[in-house]
Amino acid sequence: MSILAGIDIGGTKCAVSLGKPDDKGTGIKLIHKDIIATPREPEKAIEQLITIVEGMLNRFDLASPGAIGISCGGPLDCKAGVIVSPPNLPHWHGLNVTRPFHDHFHTDVGLQNDANACALAEWQWGAGKGSRNMIFLTFGTGMGAGLILDGKLYSGTNDMAGEVGHMRMTSTGPYGYGKWGSFEGYCSGGGIARLAQSMVLNHLHAGRSPSFCANIEQLKDITAEAVGVSAQAGDPLALEIMGIVGERLGESISWMIDMLNPERIIVGSIYGRQRSILEPIVLDKIQKDAHPYSASVCTVVPAGLGERIGDYASLSVALHQMKQQE
Repeated sequence: MSILAGIDIGGTKCAVSLGKPDDKGTGIKLIHKDIIATPREPEKAIEQLITIVEGMLNRFDLASPGAIGISCGGPLDCKAGVIVSPPNLPHWHGLNVTRPFHDHFHTDVGLQNDANACALAEWQWGAGKGSRNMIFLTFGTGMGAGLILDGKLYSGTNDMAGEVGHMRMTSTGPYGYGKWGSFEGYCSGGGIARLAQSMVLNHLHAGRSPSFCANIEQLKDITAEAVGVSAQAGDPLALEIMGIVGERLGESISWMIDMLNPERIIVGSIYGRQRSILEPIVLDKIQKDAHPYSASVCTVVPAGLGERIGDYASLSVALHQMKQQE
């Protein structure tokens, strides 16, 4: 199978990858990866990324890739190849990112948001292999979903399907994705940090301090990672925080099971790192809340690609684009 090239465009950094799928398309070998700081001017960024791809191909004496995949935060117009208005890329609005790569390398180029790209990677090479109805939840810096329904990527009417982080769960609660009490407010790196800050403040006022924050001056430095490490070490408040996170995650997954009847739900990043704490809470919540007939055919698992999923996400978009043209 042809070489694939992947471009991951982020607010602070961009990654360029080359990969070689096996003949069955069920596995992939990462050949090389480069990372650069994202240039402020998008046109310069595209030029630099094209140069990097060209240099990598020359370095390994490879022909033009069979397809190029681009992963980027949304909103996007994937069919047109246009970046619409990602909050972390304010200067890129209206830019067609696929055309320059197509014109230079004369190959198919696909564009997907980062959640869809990760869903494709897990479906093709990770924990979603063999499934026809699958949901991938990012559960990292933010919360979004990629949907594989009836054996196809489902992106919605204008590429906005799967924006589950925007769902409001409570009228008050941690802030995320433009809403107080949203799914992303409870289940994301930033959301967990904000939830922890509010709960720690109450404890400090009561004269108690958790292991991960000794005083008010340290409140702003609380991170989801620190809460997770403290929870693993048995800190009572950290365990209480992660318990709330697990309840909200299980509640949201129960909605998805009832609504979409998937056979597999794959949860990324934080879930894998905190699986020993979160999984029992999530599964108990599903047993209580989801329709038992739907829940009986659905498994909830961490990302099979683990921390490597970012390396393969944009390459999965390239493979998906190639298959679409067959």
